Amino acid sequence: MNFFYRKPKNLIFLFLGTLFSISVVPQTESKSDDRPNVLFILSDDHTSQAWGIYGGALADYVQNDNIKRLANEGTVLNNAFCTNSICTPSRGSILTGQYSHINQVYTLNEPLPKGHPNIAKTLSEIGYQTAIIGKWHLVDKPEGFDHFNVLPGQGRYWNPILKTEENWQDGRNSQLGKEYTGFSTDVITDLTIEHLEQRDTSKPFLMFCNFKATHEPFDYPERFKHLYVDVEIPGPESLFDFKPETTGRTFVGQKLEKLGIRWDNATKDPENWWTTYPGLPYPLDGLDSIQKRKKIHQKLVKDFMRCGAAIDDNIGKLLDFLEKEGIADNTIVVYTADQGYFLGEHGFFDKRMIYEESLRMPFVIRYPKEIKGGQRIDDIILNIDFAALLADYAGIDRPAYMQGQSFRENLKGNTPDSWRKQMYYRYWLHHPERPAHFGIRNERYKLAFFYGQDLDKKGTSKVISKPAWEFFDLQEDPKELHNAISDLKYSKIIASMKLALKEERMKYKDLDQDSKIMQTILKTAFK
Repeated sequence: MNFFYRKPKNLIFLFLGTLFSISVVPQTESKSDDRPNVLFILSDDHTSQAWGIYGGALADYVQNDNIKRLANEGTVLNNAFCTNSICTPSRGSILTGQYSHINQVYTLNEPLPKGHPNIAKTLSEIGYQTAIIGKWHLVDKPEGFDHFNVLPGQGRYWNPILKTEENWQDGRNSQLGKEYTGFSTDVITDLTIEHLEQRDTSKPFLMFCNFKATHEPFDYPERFKHLYVDVEIPGPESLFDFKPETTGRTFVGQKLEKLGIRWDNATKDPENWWTTYPGLPYPLDGLDSIQKRKKIHQKLVKDFMRCGAAIDDNIGKLLDFLEKEGIADNTIVVYTADQGYFLGEHGFFDKRMIYEESLRMPFVIRYPKEIKGGQRIDDIILNIDFAALLADYAGIDRPAYMQGQSFRENLKGNTPDSWRKQMYYRYWLHHPERPAHFGIRNERYKLAFFYGQDLDKKGTSKVISKPAWEFFDLQEDPKELHNAISDLKYSKIIASMKLALKEERMKYKDLDQDSKIMQTILKTAFK
């Protein structure tokens, strides 16, 4: 198991390492009063289109007073991206600073390996109080946190159950735990504030406040029920993209009509359906394909924005608490989502794909002592960089196990000359409608290879799909409406990007060396 660090080969080294750690930790802890606190607020699927600070068709409709408050007082990342656009792996990467093939969280069903390093462990070892409250979604018991109180699996929106050390049971479906009355976003915020009120004020803290929202079924508290009633929300340009041939894409994708089918199933058999949706029944009978898609989009986007409004509400409560405690200036506040989400673009919902709406992570950070307010950064930042940034702020060098880099200097306007100009992405949870793929994106172009193999990963489909390439010029085609892989004018660029993609795979040690089928596919693919 490669964590990018060497284990001691014998007890002598282990003993010496222990003596060394004993000698240095007290010196580090003596500076604890000067080190910043960290409040890391993480939502689920709260895509950039629904933040209102990134422009787009929804910007005039979303309720985002506190997101704007953070943006005005902090810095917004314009080009933050996830490395595997699905909940569990992205959370694994945020915690470890590693790609999925290193931390071994590939799909939705793998825990972090026992004893695996993560940023909570690292900061705990140097005197930080560490806690996580809300959505965990990494299957087995959290490690590295002094306190955790987390949802079992996805958890539920209403009267959520949360699990602690005292009632823990491994697995995503365990319903052991304590039930809390209310809406999950409100409950998680209140529990976060309650825990911070009881903290040791002589030590800095690392607090993860993880919302279930805005994950499907996109529920919301009663106070937002009447938002957008009798309001027509504009749809994206590609809402009526019904088939791959429209744009030349190579896969079907998760079409909006499937969400309509889910609503219908939940209405007809609520006892046996996996979740409950607000606002049912929502009849779609008798509509033509255009009318049906438009009506499905209206419900999806309105529910999503209502759910997001509750997040914004509670961000305000957390910021007000920091002000009341007198610790706002010395607390780094991050708000981000684990990935993006399709809200009708390409006719899709859900995430997973390397397309912009799914790939992009909205991100804002406030730290009054060091970061100027109202700034925007265009550098390419990845979720594997977040842990390295927090380690940097805590006053320690980047741990060897992290693949990402601190972007602290970038946030101060001093982007290093060596900073990445491109990023590598890989999605593992194969299904023929959303094939497994990897790709590269730089400041203008994107190249993706849909290899379409399950590779024996958990939850994948055994139905393979034909390998295929896609290429987009994001300057000429920012909405990715034309797969230009066969356009002769891009042939040299595509060839150079294939070489760059091979280099990125070498850099991050993602080489598929244990897969004969992948080795065969790759020999042909890169010719």
